[in-house]
Amino acid sequence: MLQYDTIRFETENNIARITLNRPETRNAFDEKMIAELRRAFEGLVKMDNIRAVLLTGEGAVFSAGADIDWMRRMGQATFTENHSDALMLAYMLDALASLSKPTMARVNGPAIGGGTGLVAACDIVVADERAVFSFSEVKIGLVPACIAPYVLRRIGEGRARQLFISGRRISAMEALDYGLVDFVATEGNLDAKVEEILNQLLSSGPLAIATAKRLVRDVITLSRKEYFEYTARMIANLRTSEEGREGIAAFLEKRKPKWVG
Repeated sequence: MLQYDTIRFETENNIARITLNRPETRNAFDEKMIAELRRAFEGLVKMDNIRAVLLTGEGAVFSAGADIDWMRRMGQATFTENHSDALMLAYMLDALASLSKPTMARVNGPAIGGGTGLVAACDIVVADERAVFSFSEVKIGLVPACIAPYVLRRIGEGRARQLFISGRRISAMEALDYGLVDFVATEGNLDAKVEEILNQLLSSGPLAIATAKRLVRDVITLSRKEYFEYTARMIANLRTSEEGREGIAAFLEKRKPKWVG
């Protein structure tokens, strides 16, 4: 197993649990954490035993966003150095968002700036009712550029515009209303809600989940003529796959499919 300094990577019961592990900085990320997260996400592609990925923060904060020392270094760096550094963040977020395995953010506390971007790049977001969110970049003369594609997909242009230009903090319930969060757990019930959803993911076909993620990503980019062929071929491939045949057989025989357990 790979060793990390800024994150904790654990696997158990077909689940990879990745924890942002810099509580002394409120799990703020710098170039090292970005590199380690990217390495972890890209490594998961080859781990066939992993069926779901859970991302959370150590302690009482999910992530405070960018590390102050990292921002100070980048403020003194050249354009070329800043461009290269920002690309590393973009690549890391893409590695998370493009994973074929289902990803879930367990938002145990504030998620600020880029921390909210990590949340938006996940498939499912479960937040503690005390969590808060903010795109605070404009407060220091910046914009949430690299995280914008994932935020826009979740909450749309209108809501993104007002949050990006105001930098205001929103509660977990407001984030739920916006679509940034999928579920809000009452105090003390966050882990129970997370485990409930993880069990739902583990009970579903892994190939079907990966295909469903690809379907959502691709179908909106296709023309009417293109999506007829694309969707028909997709369901035909699944029906004739080993997993699809096992799933249908298990349903008809009133038993659990073999991928469960």
